[in-house]
Amino acid sequence: MIMNNNVTKTISIIIPCRNEEKYIENCIRSIQSFIPLNNIELEIFFIDGESTDNTKNIILNFAKLDKRIVLINNPNIFQSFAMNIGIERAQGEWIMRLDAHTIYPKNYLNDLYKTAIKINSANCGGQIITKPGSDTYGAMIVQSLSTHPFGVGDSGFRTETKQGEVDTVPFGFFNKKIFNDIGLFDERLIRAQDYEFNRRIFRSGGKIWMNPNIKTTYYNQPTLRGFYKKQFFKEAPYNAYMWYLAPYTFAYRHAITGVFATGLIGGMFLSPFFSFIKYTFFSIMALYFVLAFISAVQQAKRYKNLLHIFTLPISFFLYHFLHGLGVLWGLLRLVTNTAPVQKIKEPWNGYGSYRIIPYK
Repeated sequence: MIMNNNVTKTISIIIPCRNEEKYIENCIRSIQSFIPLNNIELEIFFIDGESTDNTKNIILNFAKLDKRIVLINNPNIFQSFAMNIGIERAQGEWIMRLDAHTIYPKNYLNDLYKTAIKINSANCGGQIITKPGSDTYGAMIVQSLSTHPFGVGDSGFRTETKQGEVDTVPFGFFNKKIFNDIGLFDERLIRAQDYEFNRRIFRSGGKIWMNPNIKTTYYNQPTLRGFYKKQFFKEAPYNAYMWYLAPYTFAYRHAITGVFATGLIGGMFLSPFFSFIKYTFFSIMALYFVLAFISAVQQAKRYKNLLHIFTLPISFFLYHFLHGLGVLWGLLRLVTNTAPVQKIKEPWNGYGSYRIIPYK
């Protein structure tokens, strides 16, 4: 029996957003179309990070007709702050974190709730189906880079995976009790905060469950330049910052690009002086581009775009190299004590007890 039919419960939906006028209306309509659950009420919080476009007006127009929708300002802009604002205000026994770039099927809430109850998970989620963020070829390249294992490794929710326990899921359907047990999102991490939180769940004995039958439609970066810029300046450095703040979050798939960039730079500089290094370097690079070409052919067939065969190999290379440089840049900033996370104190007392090496 899933629930007592005489008791009304609440699920709190939290959507961090900023400058999402292109996507927010479709996102809201998809949330409003969720199949109702018996004796379940929804509260829907849009936590806006100081949008400068029409995002807030669109939300307010919906809120006039749907009293479940509440717009809340997030003066600190970033998602970790937004999540904590929403969690502290939420009255629900379950917290559903959604993304404004995404459209959700009608059965999304129903399937997540039933999965969470059945599995008794601390967090559960599904698989994202990535769509181009615009009709440009660059957006199609981003889609191909982020939906192939050669591009994103074993990030199962982006490619494909079996149902079961995982180390992270997109967005997340949380039992609110977990926030009382292990704390809120780390506000020092403006990226990777969800992965860090999921690793805390795992260390506390909680279960993170992936149900790949639950699918959402996510729109990626609209430009290739914007995608590469995000990888170098945000995604990659904050992997390094996350390891520094919480060593238990280290994963080889996040670090492999840093090794790749180090090997590439080292091989280029040392090959003229050492024959062994030269042959090893060129052999590895030849193998890399063979794998990149095979992956490009697979994606060209998958997305029915012959041009991918010629553009994806170099696109994969730039993705991995720039991400790797970003990891190295993040590590350099940590070593020189100039990383932004080193300038902020613990977000709450006792949080460091979940680290292998407590931060001081």
